Amino acid sequence: MSQPQLPLVAEAAEIAERLDEPGLQVVFVGEPQVFATAHLPGASHIEYGSLNATRPPAGGLLPSMQALAQVLGAAGITPETHVVAYDASGNAQASRLIWTLECLGHDAATLLNGGLAAWMDEKRAVESGMSTSARPAAPYPAELRKPEAIASRHYILEHLEDAQTVILDARSPGEYSGEVVRAAKSGHIPGAINLEWTQNFDADNAMRLKPREALKAMYEDLGVTPDKEVIAHCQTHHRSALTCLVLRYLGYPRVRGYDGSWSEWGNQADSPVVSGSDPRA
Repeated sequence: MSQPQLPLVAEAAEIAERLDEPGLQVVFVGEPQVFATAHLPGASHIEYGSLNATRPPAGGLLPSMQALAQVLGAAGITPETHVVAYDASGNAQASRLIWTLECLGHDAATLLNGGLAAWMDEKRAVESGMSTSARPAAPYPAELRKPEAIASRHYILEHLEDAQTVILDARSPGEYSGEVVRAAKSGHIPGAINLEWTQNFDADNAMRLKPREALKAMYEDLGVTPDKEVIAHCQTHHRSALTCLVLRYLGYPRVRGYDGSWSEWGNQADSPVVSGSDPRA
């Protein structure tokens, strides 16, 4: 695996200066029509759905290694590539790509802070159309090299009473309380703390992340501290992928993403569920 050329989160100006560097591949994650309208020069494209697998009742699961090998290779990604990921909708989709790469032990990945919104806000050059200068690579040698980046339902059940584990729910307050129903059961995992994923960025600042110190204070005020293992989830580990990335950006050493998330937990008869807005419930 290659060594990182850029930090986990980088600004548009820094990425713009390095677009032509060998071994760096910019990847847009999202809808083809958005990519065709405007994308970073040289960017390749991954549809978000290809980063997810569904095994009813759970959606949002990590795909098979064979499937990921084809998806990543088609986007021009090799084990030596430094990936710069971005999207056009708050960077949760791009963060899901980075989390996927983390599971494969590929740490050379960077999130474009603010994604396409920030790039356009700075009036930087873009290309249009579906064609790209990125060359597809051979299938990526995908292997689960970092299983500790993933939390299973069984793992969570084993750690519900663990004072050193925090379950962080990145869904909306309505989903968390049980007012919004998106599975057979509504509510939240016992003891889970709710912080909606949109709290990580500033919509009025072209979707860029809030300042690092503000993010750190926001999490620590909720008791989500670096000395604990944090398990983040949403409905399908889409929104919570950004939460995982932000925690890594803040230096949290033990962060897991629950890929089945509420689509699995809320549809299993033996999953404990509570409702209301009090995390102590």
